[in-house]
Amino acid sequence: MNLTLPLATPPWTLLGKQLEARFRKALFEYQMIENEEPIVVALSGGKDSLTLLYLLHAVRGRGLPDFPLYAVHISGRFSCGSGVSKDYLQNICSALQVPYYEKEAKMPDGDLECYSCSRQRRKLLFETAKELGSTKIAFGHHQDDSNQTLLMNLLHKAEFEPMEPKIYLEAFGVTLIRPLVYIEEEKIIRFAEKYGFKRITCKCPYGQNSQRKKTQSLLQQMEEVFPSAQKNLFSAGTLYRTKKALIPSKKRNV
Repeated sequence: MNLTLPLATPPWTLLGKQLEARFRKALFEYQMIENEEPIVVALSGGKDSLTLLYLLHAVRGRGLPDFPLYAVHISGRFSCGSGVSKDYLQNICSALQVPYYEKEAKMPDGDLECYSCSRQRRKLLFETAKELGSTKIAFGHHQDDSNQTLLMNLLHKAEFEPMEPKIYLEAFGVTLIRPLVYIEEEKIIRFAEKYGFKRITCKCPYGQNSQRKKTQSLLQQMEEVFPSAQKNLFSAGTLYRTKKALIPSKKRNV
């Protein structure tokens, strides 16, 4: 095995303890883990999904059920993990004794856009999870991602709606959980740097000019004027969000 393989496991430094505390807060407040049902990690290979994998591996069986844990990587030319080698992720999962699975998303040439690409990759992920006997899938979305979603929904749809930390997707029969929702990206970056797994993995030419990237830039500009902008947006989103996404599609007013 590669001796330089990055592994983040307890005992933690102060930063690791802070991340685990916020991670557990999200798990308990939103009842993300209620029994020993298997959980699938959507593993792109970037800093966020690897932090998610390391923390889930660290907390299972420690005040939480000893749930089965799987990692699924969706590869492809335009996937967020296109810059990660198969061996790199396989070796990490092997060291953690987490079963690793990989599926390839085949995207056509031509007019490609983020929504259709994301939808195809998620469908493949959901199908793979069900093959493994799991209907609960963990994503590595953090607090900054939630704020970007809130701002995009507000400006595009006049809805005050961040990412839901836990949501059941009726159309697919799966539940998505986002245990990193209380953790800022800046802390994840420092955690990844400390344990040696901070890498640039996204090589998608479309994603670099996406609405989410533009919103990220807008939030950074806002923080130059209002230093607590991100913190306050997240607090407001938690307290006052519309929760429209939690309403079953058949009961929504359309």
